[in-house]
Amino acid sequence: MSDPVPSYLSPAGDRHFDGLADKFASSLYGGLRGELRLALLDRLLPEMLELHGQPVLEVGGGLGQLAGWFADRGHDVMLCEPAGEMLERAQAQLQGRSVRYLETPLQALPNEAPGPWPLITCHAVLEWLGDPRAAFATLAGLLAPGGQLSLMVFNRDALRLSNVVKGNLEKALADRLEGKGQRKRLTPISPLTHEQITAWAAEAGLEMRATAGVRVFHDYLRQPPQDEVGRETLLELEWRYCRAEPHWRLGRYLLYTLIRPEESSP
Repeated sequence: MSDPVPSYLSPAGDRHFDGLADKFASSLYGGLRGELRLALLDRLLPEMLELHGQPVLEVGGGLGQLAGWFADRGHDVMLCEPAGEMLERAQAQLQGRSVRYLETPLQALPNEAPGPWPLITCHAVLEWLGDPRAAFATLAGLLAPGGQLSLMVFNRDALRLSNVVKGNLEKALADRLEGKGQRKRLTPISPLTHEQITAWAAEAGLEMRATAGVRVFHDYLRQPPQDEVGRETLLELEWRYCRAEPHWRLGRYLLYTLIRPEESSP
């Protein structure tokens, strides 16, 4: 009898990363794709958000890269992360910065960090949850009137195209794109579409203020550039088209700025 396949799903059906910090760091941030993700966010966030030093709730903060970005720009950050190992690494990385830490899942935030918050960031989190629609509603409920939600999700349509490019034609045709949360593979269990985010925003009463695609070309390359000149050229190509139709829609990640409208005057 074969050994059971290890599962990394929580009782709520969420993919968790306890014991996977090294895998997470190397797979999602190691190499060129991680460099491009961070470099594009460094350019996109000041354009897509109105930033004036307001407090930030960083949901699913992982290893702390985004929390550090905001803290370095004068924001007080509450970094929330359910995986204790990831949180410890974030704390070590962010020593001396204006960051507080909360070891909790997204679903507990209405009790643990109710706000309301003027700025919430939730990047590459919803695709790891068993019920991303409910999680989106939770995030919307934490926003103050006029508050901004910076949301980034793993793009289901991009995952389909990537499988086709790799020759996984039957898998793409059958739409079997979700990961299973088993072993140490890092295919999201709930990849999302632009249509889903648009619908959920309408349900929650949020306005979609800005959109972008993160890595609209890199993940389809047969051979990513190996030298610095090629990397810089690819970054500029990504930057030129990350907000342009139709290219942004095929970014590996979809980035949104969503706004809770100000309450109307009596």
